[in-house]
Amino acid sequence: MAAGHKALSGGCLCGAVRFTATPEKLDMDVCHCGMCRKWSGGVFMAVPCAGVSVEDEAQLGSYDSSDWAKRQFCRTCGTSLFWRLREGDGHVAVAFQAFDDLSSFTFAEEIFIDEKPALYAFAGERPRKTGAQVIAEFAAKQAG
Repeated sequence: MAAGHKALSGGCLCGAVRFTATPEKLDMDVCHCGMCRKWSGGVFMAVPCAGVSVEDEAQLGSYDSSDWAKRQFCRTCGTSLFWRLREGDGHVAVAFQAFDDLSSFTFAEEIFIDEKPALYAFAGERPRKTGAQVIAEFAAKQAG
């Protein structure tokens, strides 16, 4: 559980999936990778969390999108909810927009910036990492 952060509630569009999650940090990150853009219908805005608890797991659909991660969504309305590592530290990226109260978060970083289409850009300065940088960071965490 993240030190100093309390569990926050959230859910999908139709309300079939309700959850609580404890942010590892009060930061929202944006992923520009092709899979996240297709899955979310834009960019995937996410909060890294631990201690994720879903009230009714039967309402979650799951798609193994790679050898290392799965994406979970509401079976009823299709809301994109969680990106989870399949093994390891239990890291879960929770969809930012699914939280009931968004006021605690700041926009921290953009990842897979090398896959971002040229037609949009977010204003402001923040770290922007390439896919290779992100994958290297995940690999280092898994090894260490």
